[in-house]
Amino acid sequence: MEMALPWHRLQFGFTAAFHYIFPQLTMGLALLIVVLKALGLKTGDQRYHDAARFWIRIFGLNFAMGVATGIPMEFQFGTNWAEFTRRTGGVIGQTLAMEGIFAFFLESSVLALLVWGERRLGPRKHFAAAILLWFGSWLSGYFIVTTNAFLHHPVGYIAGPEGTLQLARFSEFLFNPWALVEYAHVMCAAVVTSAFVMAAVGAFWALSGKHAATAAISLRLGVWAGLISSLLVAFPTGDLQGKMTARHKPIALATMEGRFDSGAYADLTMIGQPDFKNMRIDNPIRVPGILSFIAYGSFSSQVRGLKEFPREDWPDNPELLYYSFHVMVGLGTLFIALMSLAALLQWRGRLLTTRLVLWALMLAFPFPYIATVFGWMTAELGRQPWLVYGVMRTVEGASPMVGSGSVTFTLLGFAGTYFVLGLCFLYLIGREIAHGPTAQHA
Repeated sequence: MEMALPWHRLQFGFTAAFHYIFPQLTMGLALLIVVLKALGLKTGDQRYHDAARFWIRIFGLNFAMGVATGIPMEFQFGTNWAEFTRRTGGVIGQTLAMEGIFAFFLESSVLALLVWGERRLGPRKHFAAAILLWFGSWLSGYFIVTTNAFLHHPVGYIAGPEGTLQLARFSEFLFNPWALVEYAHVMCAAVVTSAFVMAAVGAFWALSGKHAATAAISLRLGVWAGLISSLLVAFPTGDLQGKMTARHKPIALATMEGRFDSGAYADLTMIGQPDFKNMRIDNPIRVPGILSFIAYGSFSSQVRGLKEFPREDWPDNPELLYYSFHVMVGLGTLFIALMSLAALLQWRGRLLTTRLVLWALMLAFPFPYIATVFGWMTAELGRQPWLVYGVMRTVEGASPMVGSGSVTFTLLGFAGTYFVLGLCFLYLIGREIAHGPTAQHA
C-alpha cells in the first residue's frame, strides 16, 4: 500500500487543483453579480443588467465545469481513500451530504432561473434569484471548508469501535474555529479571483475598443472589488489563519518560514533557499522580530523551530511547503500593489486611457488561480504527515487493495480527459467574451 500512496496523493491533488479552478470563480462571481444587479435596480441603468447578464453566462459555464470535475473527487474517497472514508465518514459525511442537499441543489435550481427566467421574473425577482445564488454558492463553500477544517483541527467527535470517528457535538464540529477563519480567507480569495477575471475582460474590451459601457463597468467593479478583497485576504483573514497555524500546527509554521531554532524575536524570512537537510536558509533576507509578532502578537513571543520536533512529524515535502507559502504571499502582495494603482487611476478617471495598466490587468488574471492553488498546497502540505491532524496518519487512510499501477493508469486518464475538457471550456469562454454582453432579455 505504501508504494501506491504517493500516486493516491498525486491523483487526488491533481483532480482537486483542477476542480478548484472553477468554484473559486463562481463563488466570487456570485457576489459581484449581486452587486451589478443591485446597481441596476438602484440607478435604473440597463447597462448594469447587461453586464450582469454576461457574467451570469460565465458563471453558468464555470458551474457546469465545476460539477463535471467535482464528481470524480467524491468517488476517490471510496476508490483511493477507502480506509479514511471508513474511519471518518461518520463525521465528515454530515457536511458533505449537507453540501449536496442544501447548497448544491439550491445553487443549480436558482442558476436556471437567472439564465433563462429574467423576462418572466422581472427585475426585482431576478435580483432576489441572484441573492439566492450567492447564498447557495457560499453555503456550499462553507460546508466544504468545514469538512476540510476537521482534517486540520478535529473537534466535536469521539473515538468509536475499530478506530472509527463518530460525531458527538454537531455544533462544535459545524462551527469549528478553524473553519470560520479558513472560510473567511477562502471566500475573500475567491472574490480576488473573480475580480481579476472581471477586470481582465473589461481591460481586453477597452484595449480592443469593444463594448465600451460593459468594459467600463467591469473594470470599475473588478478593480475596487479586487483591491478590497486583496486587502482582506492579507488582513485580517490571512493574519488570523497564520495565528491559528502557529497555535495548533507549530511544525507547519516552522516549515513554512524555514525556522529551525526556537526563540523569541523570531525573524521573518522574506527570501531565501531552505536547506532542510543541514537545517539552514541560504542567502536569506530577513526582517527581525516580525514572525513572533505575526504569529503571537508580541515581538518577544517564543516561536518554536523544527529542531524541537521529531523528524517523523515534519511535513514530508518541506521544500515544496516552504516555496508554496512564499509564492502565495508574494503574489498576494503584488495583487494589492496592482489593484491599488488601478484604483488610483480609476478614481482620477484615467484608467481607461492608461494602456500599460490595462495590459497589466488583462494579463494578470491567471495569477490569482496560481496563488489559490499554492495556498491550498500550503494548507494541505502543512497538515502532513496526517490525514486528520494528530489522529490519523496519511499512510493509514489509503485503499489497501488498490495498487500503484491502477492509480497511475487512472491518473493518466484523468489528465487526458481534463485536458480535453479544459480546451472545450476555453473555447466556450472565448466565444462568450468575443460575443460580449447583450441587451436581449432571456
